[in-house]
Amino acid sequence: MKTILLGQNKIPVPAIIQGTMRFDRLTTKEVAAMFNNDLENGTNFVDTANCYGKPEGLVESIIGKTFAENPGLRDKLILQSKGGITFYPDGRPYHNYSKEHLLKTLEASLSRLQTDHLDYFLLHRVDALFRPEEVAEAFEIMKRDGKVLHFGVSNDVPYGIELLQKYCSVPIEINQMQFSIAHADMCVQPIATNNHDFYAVDRDCGVLNYCRLKDITIQAWSPFQYGFIDGVFIDNPKYQEVNDAMQKVADKYGVNKTTIAIAWILRHPADMQVVCGTTRIDRFNDCCKACDIELTYEDWYNIYLAAGYPIM
Repeated sequence: MKTILLGQNKIPVPAIIQGTMRFDRLTTKEVAAMFNNDLENGTNFVDTANCYGKPEGLVESIIGKTFAENPGLRDKLILQSKGGITFYPDGRPYHNYSKEHLLKTLEASLSRLQTDHLDYFLLHRVDALFRPEEVAEAFEIMKRDGKVLHFGVSNDVPYGIELLQKYCSVPIEINQMQFSIAHADMCVQPIATNNHDFYAVDRDCGVLNYCRLKDITIQAWSPFQYGFIDGVFIDNPKYQEVNDAMQKVADKYGVNKTTIAIAWILRHPADMQVVCGTTRIDRFNDCCKACDIELTYEDWYNIYLAAGYPIM
């Protein structure tokens, strides 16, 4: 398993993360099998969130029951959860980053997960009404009480992180961002700069290079999706050209397109982690094989061009 050095603290962690958004469809025995397979592959990093599953917290509850049924399993894992998204009684979501709500969210997550601490706690997306002083106070209480060891954000832009970091005594070490071959704007935009091109528009405020500059690790989520989780691009006829290019590279290395989709992300020098949310052991194993492959410049750009992105 390839390792990267995460955040400003340079903690060695696996490049592949087990995502759990769809774990509400699994039994505790199946979740235990997934986690044990993760460990056999050399990855011990698990990502979840308070809002995964219906009702709210269902996935965390399933993971917690899995830990209870498998003593010692929790201690083998780096456990990360996210908070800040909550719901009206009719199911509509909204964001709440108040100090009170974040502390309440953490306590609920710890209870469902049946653990006394999280290794990482991330703000889940951005709250338009957030007060950075309140978030900082919440983080500092979590840290002081030993309930969270490290902190991060997700889907945030540089000035949002800067505003939060101005008040936080703890470093922001992670930014989770959607990134895949078919959703690569934050990588493509710098290449298109100064061109009259769709991709020249900076929608992410230079977040990729900002995170590299600040030693904030990007965790790439939905590595097989196009749009906003509209569907997978692998074997999708709407993405025939890029699938053909991926297959050519896959044949070269003796792997499948799933492996190549992950290898394409890992080839980027930002040293991202990839959140692989599959519920299939064989598919997760294919993701992990990407750690044994380093695409050449020619490989990487052939796929990039096939995806329709500009060079000049």
